Amino acid sequence: MTQRLYYADAYCITFSAHVVQRLTYADKPAVVLDRTCFYPTGGGQPCDRGWLYPLPNLSPVVEVVDVIASEDDGNVLHLLSEALPADDVEGRVDWARRFDHMQQHTGQHILSQAFLRAADAETVSFHLGTESVTIDLNGPHLSPAQVEQAEALANEVVFGNQPVRARFVSAGELATLPLRRQPQVNGAIRVVAIGDFDVTPCGGTHVAHTGEVGLIKVIGLDKRGEETRIEFRCGRRALADYGHKNQMVNQVAAMLSTGHGELDRAVQRLQAEARQLRHELRAAQERLMAYEAAELWTDAETVGGLTIVRHVFSQRDPAHLRQLATHLIAHPKTVALLGLAGPKSQLVFARSEDVTADMVVALKAACRVLGTESGGGRPHFAQGGGPAATETQIAGALERAQQAINNTDER
Repeated sequence: MTQRLYYADAYCITFSAHVVQRLTYADKPAVVLDRTCFYPTGGGQPCDRGWLYPLPNLSPVVEVVDVIASEDDGNVLHLLSEALPADDVEGRVDWARRFDHMQQHTGQHILSQAFLRAADAETVSFHLGTESVTIDLNGPHLSPAQVEQAEALANEVVFGNQPVRARFVSAGELATLPLRRQPQVNGAIRVVAIGDFDVTPCGGTHVAHTGEVGLIKVIGLDKRGEETRIEFRCGRRALADYGHKNQMVNQVAAMLSTGHGELDRAVQRLQAEARQLRHELRAAQERLMAYEAAELWTDAETVGGLTIVRHVFSQRDPAHLRQLATHLIAHPKTVALLGLAGPKSQLVFARSEDVTADMVVALKAACRVLGTESGGGRPHFAQGGGPAATETQIAGALERAQQAINNTDER
């Protein structure tokens, strides 16, 4: 079984080792070493990455792209960018990635205990991604005050710079420890103790003192059935998140010509103005729609006692045609045959209540001209279309629809 050096010292990132097995895994060359500092994916924490340097010349360097713990024999597989040319190597772990994971994982232990104390909410899962770090809690009704209390408690532990110790314990000693959760693996159990604040079984890598975690900041909550997902950042990730958001605040404040302290009130004023402008715009659009409908109705031809409004549009929203048709059929003895040309054609046919012509029949006739059968509706209102069509093609489809109406004696 591979000797896992990170258990004893998470800060050890350089080591020498011997290749005990070569294989191919997931179409990549892989090796098993007799000892390693590389942490394999597990327990919600991603694997380390880094490099293997062949001894004695330290070249050519081979990148470690993934690290996996074998479930069969407990060995650690190092997946490589290319085949390793030597049996003796020097390994070097990517320290920036390792320390980031140490900050986030230790911060998760602290925050999970803080939510347990502040809200009686237990952590049921943990995910450490490239950008997002989350814990899922078994409580769906966390209040803002509880979240704030848990965050404050977690940061007090960070500021207290309490020692973080990881060690393997016997079954007898394990039974005496105030564990936050029970072990989820069999065999030797490793526990991580954060001062006298939290004791949890865990095989991951952690910082030596809580002060190294840096700031712990909750940045989002998402209720998921009977659970609540908490998204947070620690250390350098929290600093980067704060820097990004501070930059946005400065930019928005400059755009609104206001200070940070007035930013919320400035946005509220803009929202109120926007609501008023939308109200006025809708009223203006409604008046314009009425004028447009009146003009179309006045210019329409009368056939057999019916006013047939037939018109082709371009660069309009399909909703505009539907609203316009509703205005038109408010007139008695009126049929509206409206079409929209462009990359996606649209046909909207409607009739007033005192007309018995079937708009679905008219629509089917028009769609055949466009080479489609897409559309439907009810006898008084039907719509369809879909394929690209020119204004000439739409005009031909509307003419065919009017012929279908004229050929029916039901008025």
